[in-house]
Amino acid sequence: MSAPADYEKLGAFYLGRPWDPASEQPTGGPLLYDGRHLTTHAFCVGMTGSGKTGLCLSLLEEAALDGVPAICIDPKGDLGNLLLTFPELRPADFAPWIDPGEAARKGQSIEQRAGEVAALWKSGLGAWGQDGARIGRFRDAVDLAIYTPGSQAGLPLAVLGSLGAPPPGLDAESLAEKVAAAVGGLLTLLGVEADPVQSREHVFLSNLFHHAWSRGQSLDLGGLVRAILEPPLQRVGVLDLETFFPAKDRQALALRLNGLLASPGFASWLEGEPLDVQRLLWTAEGKPRLSVLSIAHLSEAERQFFVTLLLEEVIAWMRAQPGTTSLRALLYMDEVFGFLPPVKEPPTKRLFLTMLKQARAYGVGTVLATQNPVDVDYKALSNCGTWLLGRLQTERDVDRVMDGLAGAAAAAGTTFDAGATRRTLAGLRSRVFLMNDVHEEAPVLFHTRWAMSYLRGPLTRQQIGQLMAERKAGVDAAPSPGGLGAGAAATGTGAGAAGAGAAGAGASGAGAGASAAAA
Repeated sequence: MSAPADYEKLGAFYLGRPWDPASEQPTGGPLLYDGRHLTTHAFCVGMTGSGKTGLCLSLLEEAALDGVPAICIDPKGDLGNLLLTFPELRPADFAPWIDPGEAARKGQSIEQRAGEVAALWKSGLGAWGQDGARIGRFRDAVDLAIYTPGSQAGLPLAVLGSLGAPPPGLDAESLAEKVAAAVGGLLTLLGVEADPVQSREHVFLSNLFHHAWSRGQSLDLGGLVRAILEPPLQRVGVLDLETFFPAKDRQALALRLNGLLASPGFASWLEGEPLDVQRLLWTAEGKPRLSVLSIAHLSEAERQFFVTLLLEEVIAWMRAQPGTTSLRALLYMDEVFGFLPPVKEPPTKRLFLTMLKQARAYGVGTVLATQNPVDVDYKALSNCGTWLLGRLQTERDVDRVMDGLAGAAAAAGTTFDAGATRRTLAGLRSRVFLMNDVHEEAPVLFHTRWAMSYLRGPLTRQQIGQLMAERKAGVDAAPSPGGLGAGAAATGTGAGAAGAGAAGAGASGAGAGASAAAA
């Protein structure tokens, strides 16, 4: 077991221990990852049960302990587990979060199952040189919050405020990018597949936004409907307006947008805190914040819309910061499938490419994860300096990962042993990962540590509401850990409750993690 002094070092992220494939045992001291390497971004891939979620949450925990804030996009609902951290590790802390069905299948009451899990967590943490005191330091290090755009379940976000005019003095290129993102996201929300160059709708709306924003005028959706019907433009390019986009077709587009405005659920997009990146990363007092943006409840079109606007806001905020070589903040997405595809061009793809190519200069690390490697653009991921590779499902998945590693090595001016890497990937077990870091001399095989967060699986909207109830009520005092989940809620500084993570989400993952931790 590693003593805390072995891994509690500034800038060093404790992710696990080196793994010996011959003995199938962790070996030596802790594996410490240099957090500064995240400024060149990271990509984590692994099939269900590989331990990908536990590893990524551990990375976020380490960043938080180092005072690095993070914006975490959560399409599946797992990242709310970061708020489940229990320094006392009492059965009563876990009980509100135990799955009744899991307890019943084991022939146990909730209380019995909670006692068993609490003991398991305590021993699992101890096997990896951790304890409740470290969980307490995590809770003290950051503010934790779950935001639910388009829903009142967690903390709502007034997303559509980001359609307001950008600040004066924005350069022409940045203005064009912001217009393209706003229009692309809006058309995605309307269900219109629109190419930025060939789509009449995209070109027309872009001209409307550019006309308003270049004059410092905000354009809400009501104003946009009116502008579509009575445009402040006579021409689009060299064509007169009626030739380019006849009035009857503009009316159809306006009716479609008006239908969105009139829908019962639309008001939820207008309520809550503004979509302000500075507020998502730090409290008003300057304390780092770990913001989980839960989008599991949204439709695919709504997810694309929200992530598009969020990324545009992150890029605008980022470009206003001074350059740095230190890790200033993290942007993490738990499942990037559909947002960075190899062929299609959703609005999010261009924005992720911008982050991967430019964020390093501002100290903003981008961490992307997926269990669907064949559905991600590996040319884009060649910009990632760190690859965390877990068990893969098919040979095709391995082939795509190998292509990506080759691209990353070429981009960094390094080489990698393709044959050895392929053989290693073929023999991976749960919670064992191959780390390929272009800043290091050779890849490292390692076993992930026990996560401090209780990986109980995706949270329901009701559970998110319980965690955020006091925050929504404006109460700043942090509750006692045992009150969480029973209806009390996490809030304020170091809000949360929690535990230790295992290989995968849920109780079955916990069992796998226990046996591995004891190894």
